[in-house]
Amino acid sequence: MNTETSAMELDVIAVGAHPDDCEIGCGGTLAELAAQGLRVGIVDLTNGEPTPRCPSPEIRISEAERAAEALGIKKRVILDLPNRQLFDNFESRIALATQFRRYRPKIVFCLEGKTPMASPDHWQATQITEAAIFYSRLTKWDEYFDGLPVHTISRQVNYSLFFESDWSGSGPKQFVFDISESIEKKIEAVQCYKTQFPPEKEYIYDRIRAMASAVGLSAGFNYGEVLSSTRTLGTRNLAATLMLDE
Repeated sequence: MNTETSAMELDVIAVGAHPDDCEIGCGGTLAELAAQGLRVGIVDLTNGEPTPRCPSPEIRISEAERAAEALGIKKRVILDLPNRQLFDNFESRIALATQFRRYRPKIVFCLEGKTPMASPDHWQATQITEAAIFYSRLTKWDEYFDGLPVHTISRQVNYSLFFESDWSGSGPKQFVFDISESIEKKIEAVQCYKTQFPPEKEYIYDRIRAMASAVGLSAGFNYGEVLSSTRTLGTRNLAATLMLDE
């Protein structure tokens, strides 16, 4: 996957441990933001391989590229950190912070929380991302970042692989984002991972739709995704916020 220096700046970067994490956790949100005209990117910390049904990393990367196209992603970067051996360490933090300095996003979507009985890489990704957001803005450290200038990220928004988490929408600083217009793009993107979801696992698509429906209906939408902000959210237009712009 192409990780060369680029002058292209992104408005949003979502970070996942593996290709398909962002699609499952916040794919509808990313597609909606892209449709609104924002420049959206994804950084996968690993290529997700090996897995039982995928013959090679190249096939998984090809699936990831098709999924990104389905969501309207402008840039996808897959780092060469090791799947199954992903750890929050200095090298991992620098690798991700370098991407933040290169693409200079205003908002970073961070995978949140542990996933018991699933990959421990997810929790490591959370810690790596939070540290990299901090590293991105540190001065007098240019030698670690290919000379790229410092960059301060304005907002961290957390998403979850919500089969394993509290998705009530009533947790601390949680909110529901309307993905009614992008639910089909989300499912199409997940469907790109044929090696991960063969016929016997295609129930995942119904589960994604059902969860998005339950979340969305709790907030008055057809479909939604639960996100959380690390900082308190505010509004300057109370009526529009409370009436959902209707």
